[in-house]
Amino acid sequence: QVELVESGGGAVQAGGSLRLSCAASVRTSANYVMGWFRQTPGKERELLAARYAGATSTYYADSVKGRFTISRDLAKNTAHLQMNSLKPEDTGVYYCAAKFRGTTDWAYWGQGTQVTVSS
Repeated sequence: QVELVESGGGAVQAGGSLRLSCAASVRTSANYVMGWFRQTPGKERELLAARYAGATSTYYADSVKGRFTISRDLAKNTAHLQMNSLKPEDTGVYYCAAKFRGTTDWAYWGQGTQVTVSS
């Protein structure tokens, strides 16, 4: 029911920055949690950041704390991931995702966008 589309991926050098965006096909609300995941071939998909609408609660994986920032704009039905001080190990496919509050499964996913960080 909810379609998500990511944009903003690309190739950067270590120490650089990228800003990813996620557009939703329907209006988001405080009932949805928005998150960003990263997947590298041969490794498990990792939740990097999540933000709850209608609350101040956020989550960041230890690997991105202090470098990545997740934000939401309910009026525009968008979410963003600002990535600073990028490292080669940040390379991977980044996915925007959403889930209903109170559920454990991330029910809605974007198509993914490639981020490549070189030394």
